[in-house]
Amino acid sequence: MFVTKLSDSELIILLKDDNHAAYAELYQRYYRLLFMHAYKRSKDQEQAKDIVQEFFVSLWDKRRSVALQSNLAGYFFTAINNRIVDHFLHQEVQSKYIASFAGFLNTEQTKTDYLVREKQLSELIEKEIQQLPPKMREVFELSRKENLSHKEISEKLSISEKTVDRQISNALFRLKTRFGIFTFLLFLINS
Repeated sequence: MFVTKLSDSELIILLKDDNHAAYAELYQRYYRLLFMHAYKRSKDQEQAKDIVQEFFVSLWDKRRSVALQSNLAGYFFTAINNRIVDHFLHQEVQSKYIASFAGFLNTEQTKTDYLVREKQLSELIEKEIQQLPPKMREVFELSRKENLSHKEISEKLSISEKTVDRQISNALFRLKTRFGIFTFLLFLINS
């Protein structure tokens, strides 16, 4: 049987019966037209080939459920248009996802870097605090770590408030001298 002489409707009927020759004839009749249409819309030759190839693979996979169309060419072109739209929508979603992910990576990397540096700085400052004279360190830690007032510290340690003031001032002076005012202020703000 020469399938080239059959109408589109007759080819669809044969296609539904798993006729490879009918499928090949539909491919021969429509591939070039569908490719040109897809290329015109997508402006990408490889993408146009992929879209048309995927359409024909899908046509074969769904051959038994293809509804007989009075205008098979219209059905094919509509299917290609839908695939092109899906491609562009997918590309847009993919671009947004990639941009969002890149932003997330940059934010997370910056946040991670900051946290690592903050931890290192805190460890250095803590090391310096541990090197303060014992009484000065105790007063400083009660003030900065336990947030006690000067009066509360003086009562707790049985020393004058003036001594507490002097001990804290001396501790701050040593730490500022060691780390610089800016770095130390950052520590005080974050603790």
